[in-house]
Amino acid sequence: MASVKPSVDPDNNQLTLTAVDRSDPTDLHQQIAAEIRRAIADGEANPGQRIPQAKDLAAVLGVNTNTVLRALRVLRDEGLLEVGRGRAIRVTGTPERGAMINKLKETVALARQYGYQRDELIAMLDTLL
Repeated sequence: MASVKPSVDPDNNQLTLTAVDRSDPTDLHQQIAAEIRRAIADGEANPGQRIPQAKDLAAVLGVNTNTVLRALRVLRDEGLLEVGRGRAIRVTGTPERGAMINKLKETVALARQYGYQRDELIAMLDTLL
């Protein structure tokens, strides 16, 4: 597996991503998302810092731009990245925040499965705080 170092920002910081492993059964976008999560966890990309555009990451990793965009959407949904059209991609969260958002999504899905409404779920959460 090769290691690639696309530029993170003009201050010469580096984001080290391991190339995708096409023999791994894990979806390529999940591998990319995991690598970016690892970079954030390891402090290679901190909140407020820019990361390369999707097309640049795709070229370096040897995957389709849509695959990278899918990974970036996953990380955006986890609260780790801010992704805008034609704008820079910025790190907005920490691994801990991403983990919390994932757990909250699981909780909301479970509540919906059992028929709980938004207000009921909020009331339950209030009793725990």
